[in-house]
Amino acid sequence: MHIHILGICGTFMGGIASLAIERGFKVTGQDENVYPPMSTQLESLGIKLQEGYKRDAIIQDRPDVVVIGNALKRGIDAVEYVLDEGIKYQSGPQWLAENLLKDRWVIGVAGTHGKTTTSSMVAWILEYAGFNPGFLIGGIPSNFGVSAKWGNDPYFVVEADEYDSAFFDKRSKFVHYHPKTCVMNNLEFDHADIFKNLDEIKKQFHHLVRTVPSKGALIVPKQDQALQEVLAMGAWSEVISFGKEGQWQAVLKSTDGSSFDVIYQGKAQGQVNWSLIGEHNVNNALAAISAAAHAGIKPAVAIEALASFKSVKRRMEIRGQVNGVTVYDDFAHHPTAIATTIAGLRAKIGQKRLIAVLDIRSNTMCMGSHQQEFPGALQEADAVYVYQSPKVIWNVKDTLAKVNKPLLVAQDTQQIIDGIVNIATKDDHILVMSNGGFDNLHQRLLNALSLTELTA
Repeated sequence: MHIHILGICGTFMGGIASLAIERGFKVTGQDENVYPPMSTQLESLGIKLQEGYKRDAIIQDRPDVVVIGNALKRGIDAVEYVLDEGIKYQSGPQWLAENLLKDRWVIGVAGTHGKTTTSSMVAWILEYAGFNPGFLIGGIPSNFGVSAKWGNDPYFVVEADEYDSAFFDKRSKFVHYHPKTCVMNNLEFDHADIFKNLDEIKKQFHHLVRTVPSKGALIVPKQDQALQEVLAMGAWSEVISFGKEGQWQAVLKSTDGSSFDVIYQGKAQGQVNWSLIGEHNVNNALAAISAAAHAGIKPAVAIEALASFKSVKRRMEIRGQVNGVTVYDDFAHHPTAIATTIAGLRAKIGQKRLIAVLDIRSNTMCMGSHQQEFPGALQEADAVYVYQSPKVIWNVKDTLAKVNKPLLVAQDTQQIIDGIVNIATKDDHILVMSNGGFDNLHQRLLNALSLTELTA
């Protein structure tokens, strides 16, 4: 079968492309943004790419099916050609489910936060336990170095996103996957561009619950009220709880979360000592251990595996250290994720200065849906630098003034770099948070710091 992917350079669609190649499909594709590293990765697999969405590539390649990414809309030349000519088309999640997930033990990881990290943990635990799991993850797990792998054992781990599937399929992606083991990490309002309120997202999560078989399991934090309300709509599978008051609990041995005991139904299972920090990652670990246990992995093995788990790229990743200053890269772009990320770093570094740099980029952030929560989320930082995207429709400066810390809101990333360099001292920790490329700010900042003589 020859599949042609519109939007192939996105993490999810690029992952589908590499999986399809592994399974012997012919793959071609188009995207507006054909550039490294994804373009290089795809071309190394022998995938022919075309920049832009003109119909020519489809006419020339004559694919059996066109897989259309959820960023594509009516009015785009290639899309109109597919519809006019009656060419078979599907969303990425539907094609994945029908062609690659059949006969696999699917472990789906859903939730507003922590999907990528938790999915990566589950995949690594299975690998460590001697299996060869498949996975499709919305980031690059450092233990594997790739975002997708077919594997050859029953298990397939998929990051189960609640975003819609395509312009012609407004269901959340995750309803296609039919997981046997279903983790739902947490649930808050997000994706204001497609959901009006939290209740709409709850409805989609309950659609996911309906797809889990009675022999499967729902792994849910006991303390998450929104998810408990989802379960109250009806659940037909075993419910396994984790977190405070859950069946699976953690007892911190260090305040930064780098060491904790794992408890199951009141009995100690072992101690995790690892490189990650933050209470949010402790909860991610509990979810991963719970999911692995449901798939037949002994807790002791899962705990041992996490000792060698490496953080996902762009999740509190140290991008560099220069002149005594450490620069981190983190994907946080929601107030809760921002707050937990900052809290984790604060617990690690103690009283050393923490400078937070925030890129207001996602649709939800730009629309201001969470604007009143940002001051509280940034409160533990010692100074705050914010890039205000041209798409932002709310008054960032006035809202964030409530942080009561040194604040710079800029429309130019060079202003941010100059401002940080002017105040930076040795032993500073600079946390850069963005869900995009952020104009290569991380490396530019490191370069600027390397040319500056800092005070102690």
